[in-house]
Amino acid sequence: MAYIDLPEFEEMIPEIQQKARPILEKTGSLGEIFKLLALDKKVYFATDAMVQGYLLDETYLSYDIKEAIALLISKENSCKMCVNVHKNIAKMLGLSEEKIERILKGIEHMSIDAKEKALLEFCVQASKKDNYKTTQADINALKAYGWSDNELLEAVAIVGYFNYINTLSNVFGLGE
Repeated sequence: MAYIDLPEFEEMIPEIQQKARPILEKTGSLGEIFKLLALDKKVYFATDAMVQGYLLDETYLSYDIKEAIALLISKENSCKMCVNVHKNIAKMLGLSEEKIERILKGIEHMSIDAKEKALLEFCVQASKKDNYKTTQADINALKAYGWSDNELLEAVAIVGYFNYINTLSNVFGLGE
């Protein structure tokens, strides 16, 4: 139960109702995070643009890596709601239950190559308060594995997005 009052579909502005309608028709309900974001038009549309651009659109990173980042950062931030949502998304993208559970146990439990492991470890470090300690050497090490500047920017943007959305979910008690 959220710590603040969340709007129901009928209470949302028409522009957000238009976005909500297909979700309601497909799933029969709106998630608490959707309702929270619907409280403010600017917050809703800024967040929606991030979701579209980082997670849903085809981008530099594969959907598997993006979902691994989503799960790892949400777990790191103790965001149960986001972990559960992204477990389901990962399943829809074809990740096996076993692979999802390995991701949630931690990078050391994943069956991935050194290149992907390095990126995911970097993402977890980037999600922490001391991310200001990142150095040129850290970036160069990732580039030595073959990660491009665009892929690195996208990975860190996804980390930032999950720090943001996990904070909203945790602070307002979503999914409790």
